[in-house]
Amino acid sequence: MDPIYKALIVCTNHTDYPTKSHKTGLWLSEATHFYDELADRKLPYDIASPNGGRVPIDEKSIDRRDTINEKWYNDPTFRHKLEHSIRLDEVNPADYQIVYFTGGHGTMWDFPDNPTLQAITRQIYENGGFVAAVCHGVSGLLNVRLSDGTTLIDNRQVTGFSNMEEKLARLDDQVPFLLEDALRQKNALYSKGILPFLPYIEVDERLVTGQNPLSARKVGRKVMEEMYEK
Repeated sequence: MDPIYKALIVCTNHTDYPTKSHKTGLWLSEATHFYDELADRKLPYDIASPNGGRVPIDEKSIDRRDTINEKWYNDPTFRHKLEHSIRLDEVNPADYQIVYFTGGHGTMWDFPDNPTLQAITRQIYENGGFVAAVCHGVSGLLNVRLSDGTTLIDNRQVTGFSNMEEKLARLDDQVPFLLEDALRQKNALYSKGILPFLPYIEVDERLVTGQNPLSARKVGRKVMEEMYEK
């Protein structure tokens, strides 16, 4: 019989761009597509955010043609967890074997310098768990330090939203920094797919990262494969 693991899905609370009128927040498919892979295993999960409460959804990500978005956004349990997320400082890392950072541009403001998020990540990883992130959510890994003082992503294979994708999205003048550049500056071994906006992931032992929204399902699938092969 398979062991029962538990996942912590972390989302942003940040909604505002410096000068754009439309709001950012969670890119919905980065939560739903990842979770769809976990749901096949009936894995228990919680949704958390820095401030707790309602997770804002980037309006541009609510695509009615996305059947997985429709399935989980209209699922009462999943929707309730999105609207009543746990505050990060109320999370007990010992309860989880997976921590997953969803994306959406909002994460660029409230993930990188959050000490609680860093402590949760360190504890789950050092307890033998998996750390996963997709798209802008990878920004949450930038400043995670392990107990020995080293940076989690130092000399590790990672990916995340690329400079080219940010320029194509026409938001490179809105974000506080470019994620690809920041990852390289932290000595991460950054790579990306040949073509922008197509699924691409990197796996470095128990660290799994995805480049863009279409990579979320592959991240979830890879975490499940790695975890159940152990």
